[in-house]
Amino acid sequence: MLEKFALRSLLAGVAMSALLAAPAFAVTPADTLVEGFAFDDIISMDPGEAFEFSTAEVTGNTYDLLVRLDLSDTSKVKGDLAESWTVSDDGLTYTFKLKPGMKFASGNPITAADVAYSFERAVKLDKSPAFIIGQFGISGDNVAEKAKAVDDTTFQFVVDKAYAPSFVLNCLSATVASVVDSKLVKEHVAAVTPSADYKWDNDFGNAWLKTGYAGSGAYKLREWRANEAVVLERNDNYNGEKAKLARVIYRYMKESSAQRLALEAGDIDVARNLEPNDLDAIAKNADLTTTSAPKATVYYISLNQKNPNLAKPEVRQAFKYLIDYDAMASTILKGIGEIHQSFLPKGDLGAIDDNPFKLDVAKAKDLLAKAGLPDGFKVTMDVRSGQPTTGMAESIQQTLGQAGIKLEIIPGDGKQTLTKYRARNHDIYIGNWGQDYFDPNSNAQTFASNPDNSDAGKSHTLAWRNAWDIPDLTKQTEAALLEKDSAKRADMYKDLQKKILDTSPFVIIHQQLEVAGLRKNLKGFALGPSFDTNFVWSVSKQ
Repeated sequence: MLEKFALRSLLAGVAMSALLAAPAFAVTPADTLVEGFAFDDIISMDPGEAFEFSTAEVTGNTYDLLVRLDLSDTSKVKGDLAESWTVSDDGLTYTFKLKPGMKFASGNPITAADVAYSFERAVKLDKSPAFIIGQFGISGDNVAEKAKAVDDTTFQFVVDKAYAPSFVLNCLSATVASVVDSKLVKEHVAAVTPSADYKWDNDFGNAWLKTGYAGSGAYKLREWRANEAVVLERNDNYNGEKAKLARVIYRYMKESSAQRLALEAGDIDVARNLEPNDLDAIAKNADLTTTSAPKATVYYISLNQKNPNLAKPEVRQAFKYLIDYDAMASTILKGIGEIHQSFLPKGDLGAIDDNPFKLDVAKAKDLLAKAGLPDGFKVTMDVRSGQPTTGMAESIQQTLGQAGIKLEIIPGDGKQTLTKYRARNHDIYIGNWGQDYFDPNSNAQTFASNPDNSDAGKSHTLAWRNAWDIPDLTKQTEAALLEKDSAKRADMYKDLQKKILDTSPFVIIHQQLEVAGLRKNLKGFALGPSFDTNFVWSVSKQ
């Protein structure tokens, strides 16, 4: 497999170099979709490890799941590899029947054993997204019993509590539950010496899958070159309707203006990271058009409670009055976001649309004085270079300065800023958070839950990343998850959001509206409600 992969890359090298060379590019081929895309957040292509927005899109197009979000009704899921499923009377056992005769891109048959291995490796690797499966009482010690193949076409998943079935199924639609080709992965495992931190004797193919591929989706990953290109190739073994185009190239382009110019020249088919001015220019071009979709993604700044100044309740609240929300909405965020100050995005069960905070420097100064910081203080903010985060950070820097807070902006690429943030080594972080699955628990769990605030804590929620110790809110979040009455459950999430608004170290600013500019000869291109539902297999060219 590896040799064939390398040979295909070699044979296609001349064509690819024409598309990827800078600064002049060839007009895109009729059988290839080329997207300008800022994907510097990609760290790994292993679906058991990857937890970044850009990787989610690639995974969504290259791997299959047991069930997938139904885009015609996002309150439901539909079968992907699973033909059907049942839930036991006690609500604990989920039994999935696989569709017959399916194959991976390698040609290996897809069996329930592959599903079981995929769950096992995700849980035992214990990377960032593993908690999505682990929250059902699944651990490395019991996963072989709780997620197992009954026979070649029957997979059984046993959870620890009688959760709402929609919650369980929505979690299984997350990319961490992607099904990998166990035979192929096992050919590439590396031996590991067990330790106190990792007790398994192999890496479950993680080192190989960081850049390799072992899926069955409509496209297969052919190549990822960091900050240069991601190349997908049509999977002719795909079990559904075959992709219309032979390949998809995500070409790394950081700047909005560069994407716009390339789109106008016909050098790319889609521009994915457009700022308001470039979006306006594309909308006026007769050869181009735009499309958009609201995303279940909120942008926020967070204050690390390990910093003694940021840990003061009055300081946390003062920051909420030192954001010029209105100015951002009319400039930086115009067309790409709308002000939304609660952690649940619009459309979620129990979401509120209360936006109580406005820029009020005098009120912020009073709060700082009560905190014993009348002259302000110095602090840093880690910022992923690029828009809109850079523009937002600069706006915040200016308004904080009006209250005496001297903010130093530390720029970095997505990998640098995320790695530092996940290690709790920041002062202030600005970024975005997208739901892992379509259920209010996804955001409630990360913003309002922190089961273990120690540095060794296993549940790396956003509350944990910011060292916010909240045992009472954590209990409320767990209770809301188990409430079967939808109206009562909605009220519980409303209460959580109001408490987060008043007391948290999170300043939530807006909900994302994802936009793209595209050439009018494209057909079937659409943005989904989440980053792993930006599907490209239905795209064609006239």
